[in-house]
Amino acid sequence: MVHEHVAAVDMGSNSFRLQVGRIVGNQIYPQDGLKETVRLAAGLTSDKLLDATSQQRALEALSRFGERLRGFAPEAVRAVATNTLRVAKNGPQFLLQAEAALGFPIEIIAGREEARLIYLGVAHTLPNPRIRHLVVDIGGGSTEFIIGQNIEPIRLESLYMGCVSFSLRYFPHGRIDKRGMKNAELAARRELQTIVHAYRDTGWDEAVGSSGTAKAICDILELNGFADGSITREGLERLRNRLVEAGAADRARLEGMRPDRVPVITGGVAIMSAVFKEFGLERMTFSDGALRLGVLYDLIGRYHHDDLREATVNRFMQRYEVDHLQAARVSLTALEIFRQLRPDDPIEDSVAAQFLTWAARLHEIGISVAHSSFHKHSAYILTNADMPGFSKRDQALLARLVLAHRGKLERVQSLTRIAPEWILILCLRLAALLHRARDDAPMPTIIVVNTDSGFQLQIDKVWLEGAPLTAAVLEEEAPQWANVGIEFKLRARRR
Repeated sequence: MVHEHVAAVDMGSNSFRLQVGRIVGNQIYPQDGLKETVRLAAGLTSDKLLDATSQQRALEALSRFGERLRGFAPEAVRAVATNTLRVAKNGPQFLLQAEAALGFPIEIIAGREEARLIYLGVAHTLPNPRIRHLVVDIGGGSTEFIIGQNIEPIRLESLYMGCVSFSLRYFPHGRIDKRGMKNAELAARRELQTIVHAYRDTGWDEAVGSSGTAKAICDILELNGFADGSITREGLERLRNRLVEAGAADRARLEGMRPDRVPVITGGVAIMSAVFKEFGLERMTFSDGALRLGVLYDLIGRYHHDDLREATVNRFMQRYEVDHLQAARVSLTALEIFRQLRPDDPIEDSVAAQFLTWAARLHEIGISVAHSSFHKHSAYILTNADMPGFSKRDQALLARLVLAHRGKLERVQSLTRIAPEWILILCLRLAALLHRARDDAPMPTIIVVNTDSGFQLQIDKVWLEGAPLTAAVLEEEAPQWANVGIEFKLRARRR
């Protein structure tokens, strides 16, 4: 179902932002936006734990966003969290509270996925998207670098440096001096050296900055006469010197310096200076497009059957040389079992069925590593690979389904007895088992039903007697399911 209004929540390391947009054709017209300066990265302790104060700030902001989003359908809202929640050890526990406060699921996205979504947002605001752009997005805890043309990214990277983390590390208590600025720039340049040669080889026509740090620097340069509507090397140098001379951002007497930017501007300037030096830039324009706009465009792409996740699954099947015929057999049978177990969940609109199909198509990618225990290799790849369009939670779900499709179910014993994933696991497990011969021999009619204590599989007795290997493997399913507290009954039916 396509909704007229969609919303994106960007839980950044410095600010949380809510963007509501109206869909007209394939375009999004922003209608409402909220910003909360949460500074989540500032609450990350040395042992990578989010402190209670920053968690409280975040939950209060999300509660306010949740009020604005009341009445929105779940599929019309997408909330993403970035670097700080990627690294926080207590992130998963905090996420449960955060989702309760917001009222919608929250995805922790990988760095390159963040970069892709940023570029998607920027690309829709560029006056000439046909030329090649270098996009730089300095966030609170990470900085994303993208080279792209039209709406297609060519290179994507995310580096672990941001305006909040650098300000705290190199300019403690807001004190600015030459030594701190030099150390911050050198640290950023060391990070940049890991990507700069490949980026220079790829090349670009124009550099673009996006998000809060780039906007703040651009505004300050213009309002103080350091540059004219863009970020320049000379203007950046004048701003850098002014900050060092003042000794603190709030004493620099800079026009356009918003109070919420004072604690983090110096770290952002240090990183931007390093970017200009390492990439050899003279000028950078600013784009209003950013992560939250990219999230909205990605959302409507899914509505219009232009889902990047589908393209990612196809690429993985190609890269890992998946047997397409076997994947199709397993997918069809798994979906047929799903229809029987979830008759009120239409396949076409079912998120669960979509993930079941993807898992069926990807369950054998680990064979490319080794045939022995290939399901473990498949799960490892799905957990750790860059999968454009998929959040870390999405990848974890695919990995669990694939890991549990054969062998010991105890490997996913952490799932609760009533978790809906067990149905998907059963569907994939039975489908892979029934197609073990990897041929197109006629399949028996099977009936799978939910019972009070688990599942029952009814299968033709004559067919079962003619397939002793399959019969033996099906008999072994009962103890596997019993080990996770679920009953599995096999019933041979007479014709």
